[in-house]
Amino acid sequence: MDDLPLVLLPGAEPLRAPATAELADALGLRTTASQPLYDVCIVGAGPAGLAAAVYAASEGLSTVVVEREAPGGQAGQSAAIENYLGFPKGLSGSDLAQRALAQVGRFGAELVLAREVTGLAARGPVRAVSLANGAEIEARSVVVASGVSYRLLAAPGTASFTGRGIFYGATAAESAQTAGDVVHLIGGANSAGQAALNFARHAAKVVMLVRGPSLEATMSQYLIARIQAHPGIEVRFRTEVAGAAGDGHLERLTLLDHATGTTEQVAATWLFAFIGAVPRTDWLAGEADCDDHGFVVTGPELVRRGSWPAERPPFALETSLPGVFAAGDVRLDSMKRVASAVGEGAMAIHLVHRYLATR
Repeated sequence: MDDLPLVLLPGAEPLRAPATAELADALGLRTTASQPLYDVCIVGAGPAGLAAAVYAASEGLSTVVVEREAPGGQAGQSAAIENYLGFPKGLSGSDLAQRALAQVGRFGAELVLAREVTGLAARGPVRAVSLANGAEIEARSVVVASGVSYRLLAAPGTASFTGRGIFYGATAAESAQTAGDVVHLIGGANSAGQAALNFARHAAKVVMLVRGPSLEATMSQYLIARIQAHPGIEVRFRTEVAGAAGDGHLERLTLLDHATGTTEQVAATWLFAFIGAVPRTDWLAGEADCDDHGFVVTGPELVRRGSWPAERPPFALETSLPGVFAAGDVRLDSMKRVASAVGEGAMAIHLVHRYLATR
């Protein structure tokens, strides 16, 4: 198992359990920046980061995007985005990401993949972004679009089965693997609802485990209506996973019913969790003001918190480090929707232009 996954490439030695950077190099993807200084460095290639890259490069700014994994972010794993303007039949997250990447490439933005950002520092008018491999990228401005990571389950036994029956998030491709099986799914937001409908196309049954008393407060009405009308989806409210067990692979779940205070064990081989997210802001290391949960504080809120250092007022998406902007899910009080992330990415570049004009 330590040799998996095994990657076979034409004319090359097999790669056994390669690191992300090693795989990217083998595939010929760019993993280093080519210029000593950029107008803007965008950290993260989710919807916000890709939108920022398209607008920055199309408007003549020298642009580099750094992504530690694969472009698309969490939205790139969505089976169906049905409320995105201009796509009445919806589109998958991977399709949206591929379309955005094509635009990024066409306008000439540089994409550096498989590189984790570990730090940010101000050097006079320049902002330096540090990478895990020791390299640095310098830019006159930075857009923080590093997004969020899935929150992990804390119930006893769940950590042992990550990747062995328990998964965080889900792509459209994974639903076919559950054909004829019962799928348990945790969460009550839009991402969970979209996944439930997607799994229900193949699985014998989908059981949604929702800690709250209803879906109305956390899910769009069009998804609620479809879930309620689907005969293959059962929703269990006020229920959470209290434990997991199995022999090398998930076999059983312990479910706690908060309404009755009782627990029960159910057979389970698939569990997909959509239980919120943690912002990817540890790399900011105090350089930009974040709230108690790690979300980046921007705009007028900085003045109220007393963390804005300049004489001029901050721009709407600007962080406490002038010239550094935040967009998308990583930002405090963002809408957590693909459309709003795209809008913030575009708006961030408008503000970058205004900031650079002051320099």
